[in-house]
Formats: sequence, C-alpha cells, structure tokens
Amino acid sequence: MKQIAVIGCGAAGMMAAISASLSGAAVTIFEKNEKPGKKIYITGKGRCNVTNACDISEYFDKIPHGSKFLYSALYGFDNTQVMSLFEENGCKLKTERGDRVFPVSDHSSDIISTLVRLLKKNKVEIRYQDEVRWIQVSEDGRIKGVVTEDSGICEFDSVIVCTGGLSYPSTGSTGDGLRFAKELGHKVTRTTPSLVPFEVKEDWCKLLQGLSLKNVNVKLEQIPADGQGKKKKYVYDGFGEMLFTHFGVSGPLILTSSCYYEEADKKGNKYSYVIHLDLKPALTEEQLDKRLQREFENGKNRQFKNCLNSLFPSKMIPVMVELSGIDPDKQVNAVTKKERLEFVSLIKNLKLNVAGLRGFPEAIITRGGVSTSDINPSTMESKKIKGLYFAGEVIDVDAQTGGFNLQIAWSTGHLAGEHAALDE
Repeated sequence: MKQIAVIGCGAAGMMAAISASLSGAAVTIFEKNEKPGKKIYITGKGRCNVTNACDISEYFDKIPHGSKFLYSALYGFDNTQVMSLFEENGCKLKTERGDRVFPVSDHSSDIISTLVRLLKKNKVEIRYQDEVRWIQVSEDGRIKGVVTEDSGICEFDSVIVCTGGLSYPSTGSTGDGLRFAKELGHKVTRTTPSLVPFEVKEDWCKLLQGLSLKNVNVKLEQIPADGQGKKKKYVYDGFGEMLFTHFGVSGPLILTSSCYYEEADKKGNKYSYVIHLDLKPALTEEQLDKRLQREFENGKNRQFKNCLNSLFPSKMIPVMVELSGIDPDKQVNAVTKKERLEFVSLIKNLKLNVAGLRGFPEAIITRGGVSTSDINPSTMESKKIKGLYFAGEVIDVDAQTGGFNLQIAWSTGHLAGEHAALDE
C-alpha cells in the first residue's frame, strides 16, 4: 500500500487526503496547529462560502491568475461534485446571491466536521502539533519522506504540500510550503496580499468610517507611473457593495478589485491606481441632473447642505458638500448650472487615489506562490521531483471572492491526492 504524507490540514490538505485514501493509499496528515481547518473556520465570516454554483465554464473569468493551469483540476472535480460530497455526507447546503454556496446551518464548523468524519472513515491519520521541518529527497530526485518536529524522520512514497500561502498568518499560514519549494529548487513567484482592503490618500474617508454603500459601481484605473499611458485602462469594473474604513475602503467590491492590483509589471514598470466610484449607477448624468433640479425646485429656499437627504446617507452629506466646493449655506436656487453639473460629475465619478494594499493579516488569500511552470497541471506533481505534489493556495493561482478560491483548493487537492495514490 502506498504511503502518502499530506502537509497541512486545511481545505486542500483534507481533500487531498480523502482523495488519496479513496484511491487505496495509506495517508498521514501533518498539521502544526492543534486542530484542523483553522482558515476554513473563519472563511465567509464564519459561515464558509464552500464553492460557487455557477457553471464551471464561468470559473475561468473569475480567476485572474492561473486559470489555464486549473483546467484539468476544475473539470476533474467540479463544484457540483464538491456539493454532492458534502450533501451525501450529511452537510446540507444552500445557494445565495451571486451563486455563493454555504452550509444551511451557516456554521463553517459543519464543513470541517464533515471532512474530519470522512478522514476517519477512510482511516487517515492526523498528527496534530507535529510541524514538518523539511522534505527529504533521494539523490535520484524522488521523494523519500519528511522530517517533523515530533515524529522525526518519516518515510513516504509521496508528499503533498497543502500549507496555504501567507494570508491570515494566525491560522498557521506562514509560508512553510513556499520555503519547501524553494529549498527543492522550484521557482516561487512574488507573494502579495489579495482580496484585501485598499488604503487611500484622501483623508475624508476617515469621516465615513463604518459607512456601507450598496448598489454602487467601482472601477479601478491603472496608470503607468511614468505617465506614458495615454489611454485610460480600467482593470476592474464591478457593481455591488463597499465599505469606508479609517484607512480607506473595503467590502466585497473592493476586495474583488484588489485581485487586479499590481505594483509593477514583469518588466518592473510601476503603476499607480485610482478608484472611481459611481454613487448613482442606475442614472445617466442627464437623468441625475434632472433629479437634482427637481430636488432643488422642491426646496428652492433651502440651503444646499440641507437639500441632499434623498441622495446620500446623512453621514456622507457633509463630505459631498465639502468636495463639491459649493457654499453649504448657499440657497439652492442660487446654485449655478456649472456648479450643479460639476456636482453631478462628482456623484458619478468620485475619485480615490490608492496608497496601497493592507497587509497579509487582513488578506483573504495570497497572490503568488509555487510557479505553475514547475507543476504538471494534469496531476499537480512537481516537474522537478518525483512524488512531490502541491495543492491549494501554495500554488501561484488566485480568484475573486464568491467561493472560487475554496473550489480551487478542493479541486487541486482532489487531483493531487488521486495521482499521488495511483502513480508508480
């Protein structure tokens, strides 16, 4: 019977172990934490967005980095199979807005307990608080085993690295797998936080801290730092919900747009970014102007600052008045056409200059990781070392919010486990 070691008891690790054990291998998981699935536990604000129920063909547009590499993995074990696995093992699921799939209970712990039951059922051994220090390789480039903190030298036929990236380091994602890969001669691409809030340069954002806006449009403009770019390039354009914070902006729209943020291209050319907020995307500028005129007509003797209650949340009115440059005490019947049209433009295109991303402790996922050029996409096996596999966030692939990243973990884990068990 083939002996397989899985490093990491997260989403990819547990799925890899289940897949390998179902294919007839004896599997041991090494987990440096005291319990499984620490990161699963906090995903989806503790509800666990298990996967996304959209057609699997639509996934590739939601994966900014590495979509082609994931073709075999996603079609080999897709979202419908993931949902069936949980449903058939007693964890009922539901589908919400945006095709996001959650456990009916709204408890991520139910996802973890279902996976743990499957591990036990398939006689997978889990060694908690036993950290892998390094991976052993023979002189002819084959896996020999692992060396761990407590168990010492352990021989295995294959090793599957499922250690995650660098996001949420408190859950144990501290880059161990990236170190293993580098030590064994693999290329590791630059790692940065992704699905993470933006810091912005504008101080007025602090005045709106805690304010959530629904049904707004966000565009992320990329600008070459050398000023060479003549044509505006929007790398993201989305509709939905966002949140103002003490440092800038967050919320679903902002987190997704962060997938498309790059400090520089492959040649080292740097970029700056501007967020464009359309606060009234359902209206054209002409329609918004007519609405503004009606508001002004209905309150023609009122001051400008007191005539905007139907347009914005109360917390936002003083900020919009200040940004408009219109005297707040000015009666609206004295507001000029030029001032009004400039105010319409402000509402339709409120600009925020990006100062940078927040750090890994606030990032949902890691961008970058073990280069896909060093991994066989049909098996998840290293092209450099026989019997070494990678799965999940440790690989240089990442997706938007909505369950897509967990599906990548399930799919790559399943593929790695299956081939690790069957490979000669």
